[in-house]
Amino acid sequence: MENNTSILLNELKKLLGGGGAHVGLKEALADLTIEQVSKKPDFLPYSIWQLAEHIRIAQWDMLEFSKDGNHQSPKWPEQYWPKEVAPESEEAWNKTIASIETDLKEFISLMKSKDLYLQIPHGQGQTLLREALQIADHNAYHTAEIVLIRRLIGAWKS
Repeated sequence: MENNTSILLNELKKLLGGGGAHVGLKEALADLTIEQVSKKPDFLPYSIWQLAEHIRIAQWDMLEFSKDGNHQSPKWPEQYWPKEVAPESEEAWNKTIASIETDLKEFISLMKSKDLYLQIPHGQGQTLLREALQIADHNAYHTAEIVLIRRLIGAWKS
């Protein structure tokens, strides 16, 4: 069983890192200007900045929930989505990207140190395995939206 858990952990790390069957979040967010992340194409509800910040907030919430029984989640949906179309500065944009990466690394470390199958004591049946799959699914969903916006604004490789 120990070997199976090790195999599962390695696969989850790959899944959380993105790539494989599709573009990963890191690649989708790479080499963008403030102007590009601040554009909201016609008929779409979000800019790249808003999507990245939403990913950061949701991923952070799942991480904190997984490790802290006293964690209070933001109010859904308004506190999960920034109202501003653009970040305040390039520094704010870079901080969002860095936070996504740091929180993901922390979640992976948490997975390595705990039993993936045990229910989170303060949850309602959630496990670290479920949270890992939810982070991967959520990030992949919004990564696809980021790539689409990049295509629409001419900021994606051909």
